[in-house]
Amino acid sequence: MCGIVGYVGSKNAMPVLLEGLSRLEYRGYDSAGLALQRKEKIEVFKKAGRLDALRTLLPKRNAATTGIGHTRWATHGAPTDLNAHPHTDSSGCVSIAHNGIIENAGELREYLTTRGHSFASDTDSEVLAALIAEEYGNAGSLLAAVKASLRRVAGTYGLLAMHRDEPANIITARNGSPVVVGVGDNEMLVASDVAALVPFTRQVLYLEDGEIASLSAKHHEIHSLEASRPGVSQRTPSVVDFDVTLASKGHHDHFTLKEISEQPEALERVLRGRIDTRFKTAHFGGLNLEPKELLSFKRIKILGCGSAFIAGSIGAAMIERTTRLPADAESAAEFRYRNPIIEHDTLYMAVSQSGETFDTLTAVQEIQRKGGTVLGVVNVVGSSIARQCGAGIYLHAGPEVAVVSTKTFACTLCAFALFALYMGRMRDMSPAEGEAIINALTQLPEQMRAQIASPDPLRRLAQKYAHYQRAYFVGRCEGFGLAREGALKLKEISYIHAEAYPASELKHGPLALIDEQTPTFVIIPQDDLLTKNLSTIAEIKTRQGPVVAVSQADMSDKPDVDDCIAVPKGHPLTDPILLLPPLQFLAYYAALERECDVDQPRNLAKSVTVE
Repeated sequence: MCGIVGYVGSKNAMPVLLEGLSRLEYRGYDSAGLALQRKEKIEVFKKAGRLDALRTLLPKRNAATTGIGHTRWATHGAPTDLNAHPHTDSSGCVSIAHNGIIENAGELREYLTTRGHSFASDTDSEVLAALIAEEYGNAGSLLAAVKASLRRVAGTYGLLAMHRDEPANIITARNGSPVVVGVGDNEMLVASDVAALVPFTRQVLYLEDGEIASLSAKHHEIHSLEASRPGVSQRTPSVVDFDVTLASKGHHDHFTLKEISEQPEALERVLRGRIDTRFKTAHFGGLNLEPKELLSFKRIKILGCGSAFIAGSIGAAMIERTTRLPADAESAAEFRYRNPIIEHDTLYMAVSQSGETFDTLTAVQEIQRKGGTVLGVVNVVGSSIARQCGAGIYLHAGPEVAVVSTKTFACTLCAFALFALYMGRMRDMSPAEGEAIINALTQLPEQMRAQIASPDPLRRLAQKYAHYQRAYFVGRCEGFGLAREGALKLKEISYIHAEAYPASELKHGPLALIDEQTPTFVIIPQDDLLTKNLSTIAEIKTRQGPVVAVSQADMSDKPDVDDCIAVPKGHPLTDPILLLPPLQFLAYYAALERECDVDQPRNLAKSVTVE
C-alpha cells in the first residue's frame, strides 16, 4: 500500500525520487522519506505527513546520483518521523525502503539484538535492514546479503536496498508486493507502480514473486531467490503505454471530480471494439476461452475487495439476470481462508482496479493451485493479477489517481454488462434482446455525459445533508449493490457513518435507528419493484426519517420524498451505471462541505498490497 522509488544513474537522484513519489501520492500514505547515497555516505531524510513536509527537510541541492524513496502507510508503528522509511541499521551501513509485512519480525528482532543490533523504530522493516547488515559480513556483497536475508524472512515485500560500500548499486526484490524496473539511458529506475517511472522511461521490466534484481546505471541482472534456480534471468523490457495527461488534474480542483467527469470517455473506451452489431453480441479478445469452454461452466463466482467486490456483486446480478446462469460474488479477502471448494465447472473472475490487491491476487493463486479457471477484470495493463490470470478483461479506464474508485467502478459495471451480453447470446438470448442491450450500451456514455454536465443541484443537496452524522442507503437487487457503493463513498471521503441495507431488511432491525437525524438515500430504478420501494419510503417517513430518492421514476408527486434526484432510464443492464453518478457527486460535495481531504482520505490507500 506504500510507494517505493529508486534511482541509479548520472542525474541528481533527489529530484527524480521526489517526482516519482509525487506520482505515487494517490496510493495513500502518512509519511515520506529519501535515502541519498554519494560515494561512501548515505544521508536519510524522513518526515511524518505529506511530501511537502519532507521537502522542508531537504537541502536545495544534493549531488547524490543513487537513492531510494518511500511513502509509508502505517502497519507496524504509528505514523511518526522515526517510523517513516527509509530505515537504516544501527551502524548506518544499510538503508532500505520496504512495502509489505515481515511476519517473523519479532523473533528476528530478538536474534539481532543478541548480535549487537539496536532499533530506533517500532517497524518490522527496520528489522530487515539490520538483518541485511548482519548478513553482509558473511556474504561479501549486497546482492548476496539480501538473498540470504530474504530466505530467512516470512511475509511480503517490495524491497529496495543500498549499502554504504556499494555506492552505485541498488538491490530490489519482490514477494507479494509489486516492483517494476525502468530501463533508461545510462540509468535505472525502480518503483512499486509504473506511474512513477513514465516521466523518465517507457521501457519496463516487471519482477515476479521470488525474484531479486541488481541495478547499476548501465546494467541490470534478475535472479531467483530459490537456490535451485541459480543464474541470471534474461528478459526483454516491454514498452508501457501510459497517457500522462490522464494522470494530471487539469482544470479540476480534485482528482476525484476529474475522474467522475471522465466517466463518459472511459465508458467509450470500455465499449470500443467490443460491440458486434452483426451478431448482436459482444466481442472480447483476451478471454482465451472458446465458446464451447464457456458453455461448459455451470456457475460464475466473482471475487474482489472494497468497491471491486461491490462491483462484482452487481456484475453477478447482471450475469444471472441475463444468462440465467447462477452467479454470485464473494470477498476475496475471506475466500482463500475458508479452504474453498474449487469446482471445475465454475468460472471465477477476479476484479481489481490496480491489479495488485494482495488478497485478490492470493485468491487467484489459490484457485489456480486447485485447478480452477480464473479471468482477471483489471484496469492496469501488466499488473500482477493480469499476469497471474493470463486472460481476462481490461477496463481501459485510464489512470485513476484519487483513492476512491469512481470511473473504474463504472467501467467495471460496463465490462460486466458486456460479458453478460456475450454469455447471454451464447446461451438463449434472442437477437432482438441482444440488439436492445447494444443500443442501451452505445447510448450510455452520452446519457452519463448529460448527467455530469449539471452537478449544481447535487452540490446543494450534498450541502444540505453533509452535517448529519449518519445515513442509510437502501435498494433492491442491483439497487442494493449501488446502495453499498453509495454508503462506502460517503464514509470514505466525508467520514459520515453510512450503512447500506437491502430495502426489504429495514423492517428486520435497522428501522430501530431511523429518526429525524438519520437520512435515508433510496435507490429506485424504474422497474417492477417500484411499488415495493415506495412502501419502504413510507416505512421510513412514518419514523420521521428524511428521504432522498435517487430515482428513474417520477417522484415529484410523492409526499413522503423530501428530495429527489432524477436519473435517466436505460436498460436493466445499464441502469446501475446511470444511477451511479449522483452517489459519487453526493459523497464528493459532502466531503468538500466538511472540509475533508477528498483525494487522499485518512487511513486509506489506493492499492492495498498487504493483508
